[in-house]
Amino acid sequence: MARHIGVVACSAEGAALCYRTIALEGLSAMGEHDHPEVTLNSIPMARHMDRIRRGDWDGVADLLLDSARKVAAAGADFAICPDNTVHQAFGRLIPRSPIPFLHIARVVGEEARRRGFARVGILGTKYLMEGSVYPEALEPLGIRWEIPPADARARIDRTIFEELVNAVFTDDARAMFSGEIGSLRDRGCDAVALACTEIPLIVDRETAPLPTLDSTRLLARAAVRRALEP
Repeated sequence: MARHIGVVACSAEGAALCYRTIALEGLSAMGEHDHPEVTLNSIPMARHMDRIRRGDWDGVADLLLDSARKVAAAGADFAICPDNTVHQAFGRLIPRSPIPFLHIARVVGEEARRRGFARVGILGTKYLMEGSVYPEALEPLGIRWEIPPADARARIDRTIFEELVNAVFTDDARAMFSGEIGSLRDRGCDAVALACTEIPLIVDRETAPLPTLDSTRLLARAAVRRALEP
């Protein structure tokens, strides 16, 4: 039997995309109407954001641990968190978690290495872009990274929290993301990590100025592979 996947959610849109991807990947790997068992726990995003805005990463880790315990109690063998920003608390979470986690940035890094990318642009919340989650995952793989300048980071962050997490997807936001990806290309990036769970919902990989690394779907696919390992 496939291992049971726990999903520790933060934003609703990202968690929904992750769950849907697990189901679709299960279909191709396991057959019609089949996928690994999934248990999702969703502590409201407001409680995470209260701690994130105060820089209280111990508090964020406590929320993630609460969710991890709940999915473990429901039978999950391991967990994933389809939210890049809260991975800044993983150093505090993992030693206390009752089950192992896959790490979203490491999954993205492995895919970047597999595809031969040398310099990856990072798009996400300001906390993510200015934090250590992706540098710590990419640098050991010999992959360089870039983030947009401060004014662009502010625009991206505002769009994520005022629009994307609320399922608002506008043409202006699409154009903004396309422009930022083009700027990263002009700075020498050969790929871009969509390192906010909702960005893949607005960036079309077929028309993006750079190859995309869709952190949400990559994490979900990695979870299905882990669930199906002998």
